[in-house]
Amino acid sequence: MWATRTMRELALLFLRLGLTAFGGPAAHIAMMQREVVGRLGWLTEQEFLDSLSLASLIPGPSSTELAIHIGYRRAGWRGLVLAGVCFIMPAALMVGVLAWAYIRFGQLPRVAGVLWAVKPVVIVLVADAVWKLSRTALKTRWLVAVAVVCVALFAAQISPLLVLLAGAVLAMAPQVREARARLLVIGAALPVGVTKLGAWPIFFAFVRIGSVLFGSGYVLLAFLRAELVERYHWLTSQQLLDAVAIGQVTPGPVFTTATFIGYVLMGTRGAVAATIGIFVPAFVFVAIGAIFLPRLRQSQTFGAALNGVNAASLALMAVVTVQLGRAALTGWIPLSIALLSAVALWRFRVNSSWVILAAVVAGLLAGAHRF
Repeated sequence: MWATRTMRELALLFLRLGLTAFGGPAAHIAMMQREVVGRLGWLTEQEFLDSLSLASLIPGPSSTELAIHIGYRRAGWRGLVLAGVCFIMPAALMVGVLAWAYIRFGQLPRVAGVLWAVKPVVIVLVADAVWKLSRTALKTRWLVAVAVVCVALFAAQISPLLVLLAGAVLAMAPQVREARARLLVIGAALPVGVTKLGAWPIFFAFVRIGSVLFGSGYVLLAFLRAELVERYHWLTSQQLLDAVAIGQVTPGPVFTTATFIGYVLMGTRGAVAATIGIFVPAFVFVAIGAIFLPRLRQSQTFGAALNGVNAASLALMAVVTVQLGRAALTGWIPLSIALLSAVALWRFRVNSSWVILAAVVAGLLAGAHRF
């Protein structure tokens, strides 16, 4: 009975987040922190930070990998699969519908107003998460210093992966003075399904991208351009930009850009193959990492490294918050949205999903007149 209730709770949470988590990985992470640490108490702040560090250190979409790892910690291997699928599926379905409209009508819907209204809420959510997590992550003066150094490195546009590794090395300095059969079955079943779809080239192209990609949606754009526009000539540059735009304005993982591209290339079969291809490495990497993470945390040296990655991850989120704020809070309306969001979240403790949905509605209404 407990297992059934737990799986239902996991499914409902990540379906809801998949429907309302606008704003990219930093916003997704902030919303998950409010839910699984603040509201539900499934994880402690330290456990959440360790899960975030694992997601940051492996290739693939970090917020999706965080969702997958939360599912694993809550309900084992079944939870790993369920949380990931429920977080990905709503966005993939939305992007698939938009891809159909794009092919049918030859243009994207007018969605600029949604981004314009949602960005101030995202800034408040990320700032709130950074503040709360910092109280656990920055527990010594040395880790505070590590975070400050990492902020400077991020601001200097050093690669996020290199900064995370720098955080691990710096945090270790004071110390220095089984993937189960079920996972194999899942890994084997997905390619079999793709074979029946007849979409192997699309599947393998996106598996390669999902297996090596670190970084933001802008890094995803560079990988997709190199593979699909320049190497295979499957897309035009304009089609690629349209695909990335859809991934940005829909909730859930930005990597559902792959769903749009797959549909453009081969209809529904291509959409399914591309979606499975780009996300399946994330499930495999998290499943392997989840086995070793508890052992690493018990080691003094690797535990210190993990603390450093936690500090560096917070530094990255802080820099993203500042960058978003400078770009989005440029008038009295966005500033008012941010202020109202802060009051709703901090004073009245309104669920972040409702705040996001209110901003989406406001953006759609504004888009009819402004954009």
